[in-house]
Amino acid sequence: MSEGMSRASAEIVIENIIREISRECAARGHAASDSLVAFMVKAVILDPRNGFNVDRTLTKQDVQKLEGLCLDKLMEECSPSLDTIKMQMYFNMNYTSRREFLEEIHRLGESRLGVVSREITDSRGKTWEELHALYNKIITYIQLRSGIDSPADDSAVREAAAALQSVFPQTELGAFMVLLKRDKEQQLKELCMLVTGIRLFNKAGRRSGEEADLSELMPAVLTVALPVTAHSVEKELKASQTLAWKYTAVLESLTECDGPPAGRDVPVVLLKQALYNVRQHEAFLKMLLSDACVCAEHVETLQAELSSHMKLLRETVQSKMAVPTAKVFPLFKSISKLWSGLQDEGELLNVLSNIALNLQPFVASQAKIFSEAPLDVLLEASKVKTDEQRMAESSDERIVPAEMPTQQWLLPETTAGFCQLPLQYNAVCGHTLASRDGLLLPGNPHIGVLHHEEKFYVFSSKEAALKFAAGPGAFVTEVAEKAKQFPELIRLLELHQQFSRVSPYSEILLGETSPVKPVTKCESGTQTDVHPAGTGVVQSYEWNEWALRRKAIQLADLRSKVTHSAQTDLSHMRRDGATQTWLPKDAACQSKRDGGSSVPKPQVYLSGLRGQRDGRVVRTNLTRRWSRRGR
Repeated sequence: MSEGMSRASAEIVIENIIREISRECAARGHAASDSLVAFMVKAVILDPRNGFNVDRTLTKQDVQKLEGLCLDKLMEECSPSLDTIKMQMYFNMNYTSRREFLEEIHRLGESRLGVVSREITDSRGKTWEELHALYNKIITYIQLRSGIDSPADDSAVREAAAALQSVFPQTELGAFMVLLKRDKEQQLKELCMLVTGIRLFNKAGRRSGEEADLSELMPAVLTVALPVTAHSVEKELKASQTLAWKYTAVLESLTECDGPPAGRDVPVVLLKQALYNVRQHEAFLKMLLSDACVCAEHVETLQAELSSHMKLLRETVQSKMAVPTAKVFPLFKSISKLWSGLQDEGELLNVLSNIALNLQPFVASQAKIFSEAPLDVLLEASKVKTDEQRMAESSDERIVPAEMPTQQWLLPETTAGFCQLPLQYNAVCGHTLASRDGLLLPGNPHIGVLHHEEKFYVFSSKEAALKFAAGPGAFVTEVAEKAKQFPELIRLLELHQQFSRVSPYSEILLGETSPVKPVTKCESGTQTDVHPAGTGVVQSYEWNEWALRRKAIQLADLRSKVTHSAQTDLSHMRRDGATQTWLPKDAACQSKRDGGSSVPKPQVYLSGLRGQRDGRVVRTNLTRRWSRRGR
């Protein structure tokens, strides 16, 4: 209980510290979010240079010292390290998966249309003027939802009204009014899809030829964002990569000669912070560019489907006076869905473009510290190499697993899913990072990937790979110490598991990017006899006398057991039952004498009943008398 209370009290102390630092930052004119302050507090505590013990309760002096150090770091002007942390915070708060982006776009669209939709579904109009106003609101709702034209355009309003009149005349408003609210909303969406499909088909019909270019039918947001987003992101990415290569070349020359040249004061720490800043910017831009390329692929697919649906609809409708609604309505709805998909891609490209644009202020400090002229002076004796050139230089080097059989090495030729391996340190060489004072060099997976403790490490050279594999634990610890001194490396190198207490971030694609376990392939062979001879071993043979006795006792015990069974009312239909009975016997007996008795039958005769009217009737008893002698 005391441990739980101490933990709760420690959390309260940390919350108070965060609140106090945030208040002080606001008082000094620097806005700092609680997540940024919390990350800075924990980073300062873990930095061994500050002398805090994470296992000891903070005293009043520790709290004052902690607040002072955090305020100093948060108040730094022109700090690449602070800008990198802020950039990481911004990106993690605003970037998410493609699916969640699209869900948010749909949610915002529904919220914008919520007011108009409620006015339509809650309307109780009865007069002609009220019903006419309701019909106009439905037209406005359809225009806002479809996004084809502005509701302020009179010609667009007339087109939408004509299309709506063809599928939903104003005379049907009475039936619409008696529907439930949920059914009204559903019918509004269906009407919007039908009207949108009709208007798009009419616009396409104005183009000359069946194979008319449908690029003019694309949503305006997509027409603007598609060619600009990828180009602008690529331009910024190229600039960040160029700076990263220059900073890497300068730091590489400084770490090779164990210090700055004589007579020159080179800010090595600021150079490393600037390198981390542009490398983080490069990583984020690569993610945005990848999403933009996915959007472009989806746009091409949707455009092809839209063209095919338009052609099919044109073939269905052409030169016909009337077409069944069962044929054309599904096609109109399909066209509307494809149009909505193109709108979603355009909105998503806008979001990605805005994120890339908002990342630019976070790389301004390093550009201000190391402008082009001072950086060129530092590059006088250095050769700038691109990441591709470094990969090409080390492409001939290859790890031979037999050289270090105690470690598991993964090679492209023998590992399935090699390109999808979750590389540690974000594909940065861990040996160079630890041995050359935090220098970031990209690793080359084709040299060989070290599989150590469920993690995958890449290296910039074969020599670095062999040295790291000789003692991975020491290098991993050294990398963690570097991350404590430069907290921006925690996000840059994906060290959240090692610094779980420090990480204020939530994993963006949790559940979508599960680690890929490699499948190692190798050649193997076995040899068997063509006709294997039998061994002649009796498997049931037992040499142990006590085992034989135990088996005999078990058999003897089984003989004294009786199997019982019973049948219940619930189970009598599940089994066949039979019973056997004895039929009744015929029995007879014989006595010595036969005996019998007879009772006389009474008989009476009446005479004189015929021929004489006044005659006398004579009654004669004819019953035979019974006597003992006759018995």
